[in-house]
Amino acid sequence: MTTTAASVGPQRYQERYAAKLEAAKQARRDIALALTGWGLPHLVEAAEQIVTELVANAVEHTDAATVGTSLTRTGQEAVRIVVTDTFRTRLAPAAPSSDDENGRGLLLVDALAHDWGSELVHGGKRVWAELRGDGVR
Repeated sequence: MTTTAASVGPQRYQERYAAKLEAAKQARRDIALALTGWGLPHLVEAAEQIVTELVANAVEHTDAATVGTSLTRTGQEAVRIVVTDTFRTRLAPAAPSSDDENGRGLLLVDALAHDWGSELVHGGKRVWAELRGDGVR
């Protein structure tokens, strides 16, 4: 008799963090561990940068008590990072001057991600970014 494992859906990791400065560091570490465990270490550096920027934005620019993160494997070489908070204003990249020390986070996300966006959801906002390991942008 031969048995096979039933598919239970995509690989997924999710966590909620207190909306404090260390949340970005915790999310960064957890996302890296998940990607490494899934055999996708080549996505770690970009994913760490993206989740750091998105979580830091949620902590610094909202009054949310918690910030949620999730990572879903959407293909052999593709993942989707999602950060949620309770603030109901969509994100838009800033246009910082060369002298500004802040305001480049979403520009970095745009440069690293295959695609990204934000959407209002019940109770807040969801910001997502997709990464592909196949080099296609």
